[in-house]
Amino acid sequence: MKYIKEIIILLIQLFMFYIFPIFAGPTDAMGMVFLIIITTFILSLILTIITKYKIKYLYPIIISILFIPTIFIYYNESALIHALWYLVISYIGIIIGLIFKSISLYLKKGKKYE
Repeated sequence: MKYIKEIIILLIQLFMFYIFPIFAGPTDAMGMVFLIIITTFILSLILTIITKYKIKYLYPIIISILFIPTIFIYYNESALIHALWYLVISYIGIIIGLIFKSISLYLKKGKKYE
């Protein structure tokens, strides 16, 4: 199970896309979208920090594609723009995660020489 951590994060994301909207009422739409965007950012950040595999760079594309069926299940065609938002937010999370990871490695490397 080489990619178990990545699969767990992907399953959490799928839960947010497919199961979470079932429990949200019609007036909670904007709050739900905001919560899913924040979750997407946090999951991409975590994925970048915990994984050493290059699959993290494909995560935003996978997330955007996996969101598209929910447009026809829960929303209407006007929600198609959210797939782009999930792509952008995921890449921002990955970039910030790479910065955190680089700083962490730099600090660990500096402590070895002290």
